Amino acid sequence: MTTEATTSAELWRDPHAAVADRVRDLVARMTLPEKIAQLQGIWVGIDSAGEMAPHQHDLIVRPPDFDELTRHGIGQLTRVFGTRPIAPEVGAHSLARSQRQIIASTRFGIPAMVHEECLTGLAAWQATAFPSPLCWGASFEPDLVRRMTFSIGRSMRRLGVHQGLAPVLDVARDLRWGRVEETIGEDPHLVGTIGAAYVAGLESAGVVATLKHFAGYSASRAGRNLAPVSVGPRELADVFLPPFEMALHAGARSVMNSYTDVDGVPVAADPAMLTGLLRERFGFTGTVVADYFAIPFLYRLHAVATDREDAAAQALVAGIDVELPTVDCYGDPLLTAVQEGRVDEALVDRALSRVLAQKCELGLLDPGYSPEPDAGPDGLDLDDAESRALARELAERSVVLLRNEGVLPLTERRRVALVGPRANDPGAMLGCYSFPLHVGVHHPEVPMGINVPTVLDALGQEHDVRFEAGCTVLGGTDDELAAAVEAARGAEVCIAVLGDEAGLFGAGTSGEGCDASDLKLPGRQEELLEALIATGTPVVLVLLSGRPYELSRQIDRLAAVVCGFYPGEEGAAALAGVLSGRVNPSGRLPVSFPGSGATQPSTYLSAPLGARSDVSTVDPTPLFPFGHGLSYAPVTWVSVETDAAEWPTDGTCRVVTTLRNDTSRASTEVVQIYLHDPVAEVARPVQQLIGALKVDLEPGETRTVTAALHADLTSYTGRAGRRQVDPGAVELRVGRSSADVHTALGLTLTGQRRHVEFDRVFAPTFEVGA
Repeated sequence: MTTEATTSAELWRDPHAAVADRVRDLVARMTLPEKIAQLQGIWVGIDSAGEMAPHQHDLIVRPPDFDELTRHGIGQLTRVFGTRPIAPEVGAHSLARSQRQIIASTRFGIPAMVHEECLTGLAAWQATAFPSPLCWGASFEPDLVRRMTFSIGRSMRRLGVHQGLAPVLDVARDLRWGRVEETIGEDPHLVGTIGAAYVAGLESAGVVATLKHFAGYSASRAGRNLAPVSVGPRELADVFLPPFEMALHAGARSVMNSYTDVDGVPVAADPAMLTGLLRERFGFTGTVVADYFAIPFLYRLHAVATDREDAAAQALVAGIDVELPTVDCYGDPLLTAVQEGRVDEALVDRALSRVLAQKCELGLLDPGYSPEPDAGPDGLDLDDAESRALARELAERSVVLLRNEGVLPLTERRRVALVGPRANDPGAMLGCYSFPLHVGVHHPEVPMGINVPTVLDALGQEHDVRFEAGCTVLGGTDDELAAAVEAARGAEVCIAVLGDEAGLFGAGTSGEGCDASDLKLPGRQEELLEALIATGTPVVLVLLSGRPYELSRQIDRLAAVVCGFYPGEEGAAALAGVLSGRVNPSGRLPVSFPGSGATQPSTYLSAPLGARSDVSTVDPTPLFPFGHGLSYAPVTWVSVETDAAEWPTDGTCRVVTTLRNDTSRASTEVVQIYLHDPVAEVARPVQQLIGALKVDLEPGETRTVTAALHADLTSYTGRAGRRQVDPGAVELRVGRSSADVHTALGLTLTGQRRHVEFDRVFAPTFEVGA
């Protein structure tokens, strides 16, 4: 639509003008309905989609009318590719038609931003399913994760997608929580380092990364999804916020609120969290988007708003700029509230300016913008050989060998009994936000769209395999169990592939809305494992799960334990490579495995009285600690040294670790550096990761790893509520895991106490030499 309002002389259309000036010019020209339209999302097809968000169908009273909803413009289009299976080319051209319609039918012709889920790859039919976030954490390889997300982002931009709703930066606190599978791990430094790499890769491809869920979401009471959060300000500052701070430094341009309340205040209605903390303290200038239906939840679930209008007002004041997934409170209720003077239009302009600035940065306001997809000479192949190779590499580098009594690797062809409900199911490789399990499960008549081999497929090429399921994830019969036992008795080795079925809202044993009451293996799987062990055949346990499980009753009788979490579409090949020895396992645990009877929330980040003590009968000592992982070719630790005994509170200390590979095969070590603060102003974790680097060594090779650690890495939130670096004694514990320390280096921080803020140093720098 060409009118006087859209002539080429307008400043807002000038790509050479400053973004702020362009936005200011456009805002001044817009009517109130046009402004509010930019704060809305539309989810076309939501009425016929499967359950992909909490209370999704409770909150949709009618299918959205696209023409009516877009007559004043629109802020975002929701999940064009992630609502139902649609061929990439068809979806891309359909999206382009929608964008052309929006441009042509509105006064200013402003295109919509398009967002998709992309946690384990673009959530679209026929797109690569990469390993899950726990695998990223287990890899301890930020650069590999950055390469993965650059690949994901490149595919998204070719389709016309502008924003990805990832990464999840929640720090795992209670293993019973169903969304542990979406977290990177239980340590804020690891989560922040890997999360920042995820952001850097996605943003470098031109896609807006969205940090979620800000903040404290994973501390929901008793590990129950959306349950209240009761963390104190210090735990929030020292555990939950650092990953977000690191990812903001990496260039993230959007943030999504947490669903939960924190100490009674829902984050979606909390100006202190979304404006005071995020914008005023951290200096964030991007957009804040609502988690799906978080705004109506203020009156529907939290009971802190009286109706849609009140919910809209509270969310807008708090700092939520865009309502997702589809228009509700930010539609007529917000329009009426502003028109009748109950909400200041300046708040609408504040949110609008952020939305338009982002669209400007993405080129959506430029005269030359085209919505046509970038098909390229080979079409829109979202699962090409390069992507599959990257998925394989990350899967191989993330598999964790937890225990090995000499049975592995299986270098020669063996008679193998392959048992377990996860051994012959492609879904066993995938997490709840993969397209096949998030969307495809609602369309069983449609093929999966990608090739996801099973463990049976992979091992059957190398060994003489007899497969018996033994049971299902949550059930099974006595006859099925007996058949598995018979197979194990006739084999040289039994490989039991057990674990979770990922799903949403009760459709699985792990995933969003699939919380656990305890940490025993689901269903009859522990019974199956006991029966297999009783045959006397060596049993290798392979876990494909979204959380660690309690294995203490069997661990001493298992020949080996391998953990793959959800390793993606190439996961079976990676697992087979580890089991056969072609791949030397190099993953390390990003989450601890619980010890005997442990069902209470506990991570390695415990103050002294959080560990085993004489004043409690509950022992929280993990079975396998954070950072643990074995190798077929253990690396020799030659020495760990520091260059000085004193460490200025505003300076850097250097720690030099020398490693040598005395074996006949290539190997890998993860050098982990933990801080121990003997005396602090508050009770601190006994130790906390402040640096880690993965190092590859060829046979006979010696390498030195030099870590430059700034004193900011020792900072914590003191009694006054400010982050501080204290003078005094500290200890750097350097080793293979949080429980396997090679050397403890005592140092003294010298100088004055310093207060540090968002601009502090978050990570060491590493150099690796021969």
